[in-house]
Amino acid sequence: MKKVLTRAATISAAAVTLTLIPLAGTSYAASCSGAGCDNKGPVATGCDVTDVATQRTVNNNERVAELRWSFDCQAAWVRVVQKSSNPVYPAYGYIEKYNSSGTLLKSLSVAFPSSGSDWSNMLGGTAYYYRVCVKFVGNEYPLKCSTKF
Repeated sequence: MKKVLTRAATISAAAVTLTLIPLAGTSYAASCSGAGCDNKGPVATGCDVTDVATQRTVNNNERVAELRWSFDCQAAWVRVVQKSSNPVYPAYGYIEKYNSSGTLLKSLSVAFPSSGSDWSNMLGGTAYYYRVCVKFVGNEYPLKCSTKF
């Protein structure tokens, strides 16, 4: 009986080990690329994981918007960070996508949280230009935008 229990324990331990092995070295590939990432979340698609850089930053009265670019996904999004200790006036961070002739094609926004950070969905493709902006709801402060990337 002891031999049967030992064998069962060994088999169980081996089964658990084998199920964990693939998790150790697995890298999760992004699930979209370029314009296929339009209006998809950077976290949900895995685009926020590797090879990401902040390309532009705008600070409008302690509301900071970063243009984030995923080289793996060839897509951009705006990350907003609330740095104001008194965020009375609501604001939004925008990402805008332009074609080569300067025409605005798409725009996405995300509200600044009362504290911490948040991000928008993405806009993608290497044949386009992107910029980020910070706009206050009641126009308490003027619109502020980055240069295009």
